[in-house]
Amino acid sequence: MADLKIRVYKGAATDPSTTVKIPVRVLRIAKSLIPGQAKRELEEQGIDVEAIIAAAENPEAHGVLAEVQDHEQDQRTVISVE
Repeated sequence: MADLKIRVYKGAATDPSTTVKIPVRVLRIAKSLIPGQAKRELEEQGIDVEAIIAAAENPEAHGVLAEVQDHEQDQRTVISVE
């Protein structure tokens, strides 16, 4: 079963400063576990958390669903299904 992964990278780092991994099968229940900062960043960039959940639940979904670059904060957020 796949996992939804949210990774936050600061600056030019190749290793994430934060990683959240949620099994897709419990994603609807676990959406409250997504850190508030990650939700806010997504919403600020126009990414709908519900749409991400729906995409992750699609059995054909795999790989990066969204990547958000915040130039003011010098960080990048990557959302993927792996």
